[in-house]
Amino acid sequence: MHRILLIAKRDYLASIRSKAFVFSLVIAPILFGGGFLGLALMKGKPDLKDRRVAIVDRTGMAADAILQVARQKSEKEVNDKVTGKQVAPRYLFEAAPQDSGDPNAQRLALSDRVRRGELFAFVEIGANALHPPSEETADKEKDKDKPENRVGYYSNADGIDEARSWLSSPVNEGLRRVRLARLGVDPGRFDEIFAAVPVQRMSLVTRDEHTGEIREGRKKSEFEGFIVPFTVMMLLAMITMATSGPMLPSVSEDKLQRVFEMLLGSATPFELMMGKVVAAVGRSLTSSFFYVTSGILVLEGLAVTGLAPLQILPWFLVYLVADVTMLCAFAVALGAACSSPQDAQNLGVVLLSPVLVPLFLIMPVLQQPNGAVSTAMSLFPPFTPLIMLVRQAMPGGVPAWQPWVGLVGIAGWTLAITFAAARIFRIAILMQGKAPKPAELLRWAVRG
Repeated sequence: MHRILLIAKRDYLASIRSKAFVFSLVIAPILFGGGFLGLALMKGKPDLKDRRVAIVDRTGMAADAILQVARQKSEKEVNDKVTGKQVAPRYLFEAAPQDSGDPNAQRLALSDRVRRGELFAFVEIGANALHPPSEETADKEKDKDKPENRVGYYSNADGIDEARSWLSSPVNEGLRRVRLARLGVDPGRFDEIFAAVPVQRMSLVTRDEHTGEIREGRKKSEFEGFIVPFTVMMLLAMITMATSGPMLPSVSEDKLQRVFEMLLGSATPFELMMGKVVAAVGRSLTSSFFYVTSGILVLEGLAVTGLAPLQILPWFLVYLVADVTMLCAFAVALGAACSSPQDAQNLGVVLLSPVLVPLFLIMPVLQQPNGAVSTAMSLFPPFTPLIMLVRQAMPGGVPAWQPWVGLVGIAGWTLAITFAAARIFRIAILMQGKAPKPAELLRWAVRG
C-alpha cells in the first residue's frame, strides 16, 4: 500500500504541476459549453431575411382567414416589445390562384419558384381540409395522406425548419375560424374564443416542518428543470473523460519507452497500475473541487444559489470516484496491451463508451426520468453514475433505495474491472510486438 501511495503521489504532483493540467481546467468548460455559447450567439443574430410564402387554397374559402391570422402573428412577433428592434423574420404571404388543370403542374411551378428563391415555401390547403376524415375513418380507409385531406407544406429548407411549426398555428386557427363562421358564430367573438390561457409550470406545494404553514408552489421555468440535471451530468462526464481519456495513450507510450520495465524492479505490476489509478482519482477530485467551487460562486454572484443541487454533491463525488477508477483501470489494461500510442488512441471510443452512451440518451432520460428504460439503465453498472445522477437531480428525485442498489452494482463492477485489468496489465506490460487479440485479453482477464 505504501508503494501504491508513493507512485500515486509522484504521478499526481507531476500532472497537476504541468501547464497542460492547468490549461485543461480552463479549456474543458469552454469546449463543453461552446455549444451553449454558439446557441446564444446565433439567437442574438437570427436570420431576419423576409420569407415569402404562397397559399394555395383548394377549399375556396379558407385562404383569407389563414392569411389574416398569419399576418397578425407575423406583425406581433417580428419586433421586440421593449426595444422595438426586429428579432424575427417577417413573413410575407400571397394567395396563389387555383389551377383548374393538373394540380401537380401547379405544385411543380411553385416548387420551381422556391428553388429560384422567389418563394421560401408554399402551403397547399386540401379540398377537404375543412372537414378532414376522423381518425377511425382515416385509419380504415388509408386516406389520411391524400392531398385533398391534408395541408401540405413544401420547402427545400434543410435541418429543423421552424417555419413549418410557425405556420401550423395560423393555418389551423384560420380553418377553425371558417368552420365557426359556417356554423353561424359571430366573427367578432373569434378572438375571445381563440384566446389562449398560459399553463404555468409550478413547484409542488409543501408544508413547513416547524410552523406547519402550507407554502404555495412557486413559478418554475422549463430552463430551470433542464439546466440543473444537464449541467451535473455534463460536469461528471467532462471530468471523467478528461481524466480517463489521456491514460490510454500515456500507458502505451510508457510501455513503448520501456519505462515500466525499469519500475518493475521496485514495485509489482498491480502496485504500478493502482498507483496510476489513484493518481487519476486525485486529479479528478481536484478538478471537481475547482469546478464545483467556481460554479457555486458564480450562482451566488447571480443571486440564484438555490439552483445549486448541493443535496446530491456527495453522490456526485461517489459516482466520480467510481467512474474514474473503473475507466482508468480499463485504460491502463488496454494501454498495456497496445503496441503503440496510435493503436491506443483507436480504442478511445471503446474506453469512453460508458460515458458516451448516456450522453446520447440524455433527452429520453430527461423526458421520462422514472420510466422503465431510464430506471433500468441507471441500475446497469457501466451507466449508473451518469444516468442515476441525472435522475437524482430532477425535481421528482428517485426512490430512496435505487441509488444504494446502484452503488452496490457500481462497487461490484468497479472491483471486477479493476481485478481483470490488473491481470491483463501484469501480462501485457512486458509484451512487445504484435498486439494481443480480444480473445487473448479475455482469457488473461479470466485466467490470469
